Amino acid sequence: METLKSAAKELGLELSPAQLEQFASYYQELIDWNQRVNLTAVTAYEEVQLKHFLDSLTVVLALPAQATGKNLRIIDVGTGAGLPGIPLKIVFPSIELTLLEATSKKAAFLRHIVQEFGLDDVEIVVGRAEEVAREPQYREKFDIVLSRAVAALPTLVELALPFCAVGGSFIAQKKGDIDDEISRAGRAIGILGGSLREVRRVALSSLPDERCLVIIDKLSPTPENYPRRPGIPAKRPLP
Repeated sequence: METLKSAAKELGLELSPAQLEQFASYYQELIDWNQRVNLTAVTAYEEVQLKHFLDSLTVVLALPAQATGKNLRIIDVGTGAGLPGIPLKIVFPSIELTLLEATSKKAAFLRHIVQEFGLDDVEIVVGRAEEVAREPQYREKFDIVLSRAVAALPTLVELALPFCAVGGSFIAQKKGDIDDEISRAGRAIGILGGSLREVRRVALSSLPDERCLVIIDKLSPTPENYPRRPGIPAKRPLP
């Protein structure tokens, strides 16, 4: 994991030998399980270190200073193979992490990783965001909501902001030119109780393609009629 270790220094992260060992084990488990569960199309050793692990860790650029505190509750919406949630948990073991995934086979992989690594304060929830966000124990209960490569922003804000507590933030990881996405999502962000704080460009020498973090603060509660029923946010994004 020398590639990851070196690149993480650009983020101000000094990964310990124990953390690097966990990342190495994570890679091996990812590749092993990927033979029977569709977890990732990126499998080369160097590429996984950069395009999955390092990319996940870029979220630290938008996390508050208390990210290492025990009381910071984070949910990763549509986590898939555990990205970005598990890399963040490896680096910041004291965060309280919820991994939300709709596919049961992927959730089985996540349970295996959590058990194998002995990760504390990690909950795995299997279900659609549109339905889970209506459950009282998850609605507006998180300081930070994360999502990586799940949907276009107009859809994504409806899936994610209902989980975010007032005073918290939603951080969406995006690639390429997203000006149009942001423009189309503007009204939806407001309807759902959010306010666009910043689009923070991620400039790392080891990640040459254009990446950014869209940071949306939660200013007021999400109206009770959102999110709409499963599939509707993707089929008919809020105008």
